[in-house]
Amino acid sequence: MNKFTFEPLAVPDLVVIKPTVYGDARGFFLETYRADEFAAAGITNPFVQDNHSHSTQGVLRGLHLQKTHPQAKLIRCVTGRIFDVGVDLRVGSQTYGQWAGVELSGDNHWSLFIPRGFAHGFLVLSPEVDVEYQCDEYYHPEDEGGLLWNDPAVGIGWPLPAGSVPLLSAKDQQWPTLAEWEKR
Repeated sequence: MNKFTFEPLAVPDLVVIKPTVYGDARGFFLETYRADEFAAAGITNPFVQDNHSHSTQGVLRGLHLQKTHPQAKLIRCVTGRIFDVGVDLRVGSQTYGQWAGVELSGDNHWSLFIPRGFAHGFLVLSPEVDVEYQCDEYYHPEDEGGLLWNDPAVGIGWPLPAGSVPLLSAKDQQWPTLAEWEKR
């Protein structure tokens, strides 16, 4: 019996993974990853690094990438809620410059697979959040890059309350736009 449903988003290589959750009065149990089912769905990346991020409401992390050591990521929200986004930056891709996103939460237990060649970011929607993600390449600080979170050419529909601005790191405020990225 399959324990996961794999659903492509509007940018088809971004895939939402919905696990089967077994619950009763004691709580719940689910598998978060299973190599054979992921491989059958076309996700064969060998993950080599796990990361854990804790943030508070209104924090926006991203849009991040590595330039010469790209990472595929498998993201899941353990507690709280995030709006998770991938932007296709693969040269020659039919969906180049397009984005897709999905709400991940500790309640829905979904994961998002983001292949290599995408910029990734998320906005925290709940008072606090814990996000865990696996990467198929190690983090190389000297190779870090990014894309400006609010570039109008990309047009991400971040679910921000009207008139609010997210809390960003100094680095995330300085990333280039898509047009500037293409000139590099």
